[in-house]
Amino acid sequence: SFLTGAAKLVVVIAIFLLTFYVISQVFEIKMDANLGHIFARSALDAAARSTKPPRYKCGISKACPEKHFAFKMSSGAANVVGPKICVEDNVLMSGVKNNVGRGINTALVNGKTGELLDTKFFDMWGGDVAPLIEFLKTIQDGTIVLMATYDDGATKLNDEARKLIAELGSSSISNLGFRDNWVFCGGKGIKTKSPFEQHIKNNKDTNKYEGWPEVVEMEGCIPQKQE
Repeated sequence: SFLTGAAKLVVVIAIFLLTFYVISQVFEIKMDANLGHIFARSALDAAARSTKPPRYKCGISKACPEKHFAFKMSSGAANVVGPKICVEDNVLMSGVKNNVGRGINTALVNGKTGELLDTKFFDMWGGDVAPLIEFLKTIQDGTIVLMATYDDGATKLNDEARKLIAELGSSSISNLGFRDNWVFCGGKGIKTKSPFEQHIKNNKDTNKYEGWPEVVEMEGCIPQKQE
């Protein structure tokens, strides 16, 4: 009976050891799998960090060269979402800032420092063109001028206002029409036409929104004014 007891004990110990071995194997595998997962995660994170595109000022697609100001702007969306103007990572005008309105939205920036000088909007549907003309006449040489339409930017425009905006470097202002979408960046004292302009006509056959064309967006690098 002693032998039977001893045999039973051996069997119990063997089962215990076997169970322990199996459990330890499972846990080791689990541990290894977890460690593997952790290492894989950190490797993936590192790869993601290295492939994540760097963020440039105003969210533009590539960095501006030295002595240039980064800008990004968009026209309004129908009569619902206001335009947005950003220069050097500063949002100058937007619906969130609550400083935009129907008509032509205008931001003036110092051409040497990139600092904001003024923002104003001029209602070209229910307003009067005279304040816009006065404003345009007071702009100092060397000032960067950014303009974006919202809802309608053209109904009240007259030849004098169009001429003053053309002198800032605009090519499209002469044929800007009712509810067209338009964004423009030019400057007072510019000697050429500005390369920074987007214009889309209001056309019921191609409009994205019922009575308005799609939003126009534009980004770029404005050369800093040198002495």
